[in-house]
Amino acid sequence: MLNEYLYEIIVAIILLTSIVIYFLTRKFNQESKNAFDNIMSKNSTAVYDSYDEPEQLKTQVNFDTIEEAFILEQRAEGSFGHLNDNPFEETSNKKETPKNQEIQKQIKSSRKKIPVPKHEKIHKENFKEFAGVKLLVAEDNIINQKVISGLLNGSGIKITMADDGQVALDILEKNADFDLILMDAHMPRVDGFEATKIIRNTSAYENIVVIALSGNTGVDDIRKMKEVGMQEHLEKPLKMNDFYDILYAYTQGSNHKKLDTAQEVIMTKELNTDIGLAICGGDETFYRDILAEFITSYANTSDKLLELLNDQDIVRADALLLDFIGITANIGADIIKIIALDLKEAIKDKEEKSYLTILDDFEIHLEILLKDIAVYK
Repeated sequence: MLNEYLYEIIVAIILLTSIVIYFLTRKFNQESKNAFDNIMSKNSTAVYDSYDEPEQLKTQVNFDTIEEAFILEQRAEGSFGHLNDNPFEETSNKKETPKNQEIQKQIKSSRKKIPVPKHEKIHKENFKEFAGVKLLVAEDNIINQKVISGLLNGSGIKITMADDGQVALDILEKNADFDLILMDAHMPRVDGFEATKIIRNTSAYENIVVIALSGNTGVDDIRKMKEVGMQEHLEKPLKMNDFYDILYAYTQGSNHKKLDTAQEVIMTKELNTDIGLAICGGDETFYRDILAEFITSYANTSDKLLELLNDQDIVRADALLLDFIGITANIGADIIKIIALDLKEAIKDKEEKSYLTILDDFEIHLEILLKDIAVYK
């Protein structure tokens, strides 16, 4: 009988032995893996512990990109969006091309930046500390020109206006005696990026600080500003504290004066005069002039946009909206500014034409804003 089942018994023994060997081997492999992981974990911890962790990495904050984290961290430290020496850049990104090396050389040879001490809220009067500073402003929008001129009126700062990048280059060719250039990034003919490239490749201009001025502060724009050699950037609408800090850092200003002035705040459906007055340095007469200029230049913006969109001229419609967004931010018309931002995004969709609904909303709010301005004036 044993002989009869001998074959089945042998097969069963072999099968059982294979199963035992399989599980023993699996257990051994798992134990080996755990031991290896423990060793690597200890080594990794040792390496990390020996690394001097930067302070800015100890606080976890969610940003869409490393570039955004760097920009916001720099602003928090009073660097107003500094565009150079990014500590978050990976080593592989620091391999500069000859062109970038030349840009960095030009930047490093320019006017040195000094730390800005803490100060109270800045008012228009504080800019008198920088009397004698020579400022070239390349800005194509007439209202933005007036905002900057009005803010610095009576300060003693010598301002030269250029309507675009080409005009700025023409002025520099005749007279390069400027301390700073406020360079609008987006202008007709020669924009701020191209003008800055030329400036950075001209040794006669190496001591002039170039400050980007832009309503677009997305990651791509910030990267382009850095690449062409702009040292800093200021957002539109121009904030007095940030502008003051730029002037102080690069012209060695001093003698802070604490000013406390109270302004009447009037908020209508569309207009926040608190914001507008702050941007105008608390100068109510100047603010009213800007509002009057807005009515003259932008009262028919809805009609212009409709005409451009019907002609499928998206480029010019986008440029008009960019200007309008900057101006409404300057006067404190945030509601219609947000609508304009939505419209600017919507016009990219040429097929669905969803922008037509937003344009109707834009027209309604613009009419209300114009009435509010008329009442305020």
